[in-house]
Amino acid sequence: MEEIKTRIRQWAHDLGFQEVGFSNLDLTAHEDYLRTWLSNGFHGSMTYMTRNQDLRIHPQELLTGSMSAIAVRMDYLPENGHQRIRSSLKSKHLAYISRYALGRDYHKVIRAKLKRLANQINEHITRENLGPFYSRACTDSAPVLEKHLAERSGLGWIGKNTLLMNRSAGSWFFLGELLTNLPLAQASESPSNHCGSCTACLSVCPTQAIVAPYVLDARKCISYLTIENRGTIPKALRSAIGNRIFGCDDCQLVCPWNRYAQASQEIDFQTRHKLDNATLLELFQWSESEFSTKTEGSAIRRTGYEGWLRNIAIALGNAPGSTTIQKSLIAKQPDCSEMVAEHIQWAIHEQADKLSG
Repeated sequence: MEEIKTRIRQWAHDLGFQEVGFSNLDLTAHEDYLRTWLSNGFHGSMTYMTRNQDLRIHPQELLTGSMSAIAVRMDYLPENGHQRIRSSLKSKHLAYISRYALGRDYHKVIRAKLKRLANQINEHITRENLGPFYSRACTDSAPVLEKHLAERSGLGWIGKNTLLMNRSAGSWFFLGELLTNLPLAQASESPSNHCGSCTACLSVCPTQAIVAPYVLDARKCISYLTIENRGTIPKALRSAIGNRIFGCDDCQLVCPWNRYAQASQEIDFQTRHKLDNATLLELFQWSESEFSTKTEGSAIRRTGYEGWLRNIAIALGNAPGSTTIQKSLIAKQPDCSEMVAEHIQWAIHEQADKLSG
């Protein structure tokens, strides 16, 4: 198994993964946390989180006979990432899109690479007559507590912002797993936590969604509000959203460990359609067909066109007073759904207050 693990690390590296770890599938220690989090309603409208709870705790039931997980991570931070993030957030006329969504949908990229890794393992196992091999690729798609599997595999620790942190890479990376029947994992030790007394992520969160260290109330999180949430965004939280129209990276931006984050070398994660430098008004003018075309193969598709307009309307309401913005909002309102129109009306009032003041 040690020889196979060495080969797997090399194959994974050749595929573009930055690090590989191996974990057993015992996640029972996290059962109480998961059930408490759900009972507190912190999942919001993500009802899928309440389904398959047993599978999340017992991932071996997702693949009969599975014994371990091969956990991988892949960097996604663009070149000059932190500088560009600060610049975008400072300019209230630019649209801010979470860095993970600027390129091709990571689900597609990671899953394809995991399947290629599985094929390489299978070819080796077959060639060496080492017995049957089977696996299942997961990347934020199956009911798996992937951060905990990655943590147990040695890829890092779960930080106070609930993201996986790595001492040499920060947190700007995606995770993926191969559940497999191979007995690759050694006995897992409790991971070392290196957050210390730092509370930067709790303090910087625009909506105070990190309600306690290691506890996120998704109902307040801008990523949830602008992506997973399909309905109205509470008025009390709209101003804090600023110009963030898809996700939020603030807790990563201030994390001291992210000074070690590396720029991604993955071509598929390079920015598409200049979305890291697009204005709010430019994106607000997209038609539904244009949205569909320009977000093809992108994680941005998840918010849908209505969510897209809703989010940009809020950002336009938060922008400095502008007659051009006011006219654009008024022109768009008649053609929108009732839900979107309500957010546009809010933005119109916000703009009117600024222009009159």
